[in-house]
Amino acid sequence: MTAGTTLPPATTAEHELAALQREHARPLFALLLRLCDGDRQRAEDLLQETLVRAWQHPEALRADAFDSVRPWLLTVARRLAIDARRARQARPPEVGDAVLENARVCADHAERSTAALDVRRAVKTLTPHHREVLVLVYFQGASVAEAADILGIPPGTVKSRAYYALRALRRVLPGYAADLR
Repeated sequence: MTAGTTLPPATTAEHELAALQREHARPLFALLLRLCDGDRQRAEDLLQETLVRAWQHPEALRADAFDSVRPWLLTVARRLAIDARRARQARPPEVGDAVLENARVCADHAERSTAALDVRRAVKTLTPHHREVLVLVYFQGASVAEAADILGIPPGTVKSRAYYALRALRRVLPGYAADLR
């Protein structure tokens, strides 16, 4: 608004709504605050929505069947709060910043592919004996006893070859050393 313009005179409906707000806003807000589990912002939003509903239905406010409009307003407010709660429960919960800060970071597909190529290149540098033990135990999931049976060597030899294979990989893949421990 500019300095020279004046507001149009308030209508009777606006005066009634302002009086309604002055008279009933505190008890409505108290009810909504309890129904919203102490969330002041949500309670304020629902209070405004309740008053908008009152403005949209002036016939309910002028009904001669009851002495006060407060029961009607409280009913509208309670139903709005129930609807809002149901709507929130139907959606997945919102995630706050604290949850995102503690979330585990997953490497993207490109990083995983690059790491897989690096490991393949490094495994090719191993001796055939070390490579076959490493492939059986770490990549195919065989136990030490199963790898010993497959290769026809004692379990102790499988363990030592696996140890030396990992040690050789640590030298070839220095950036991945923490993952190989």
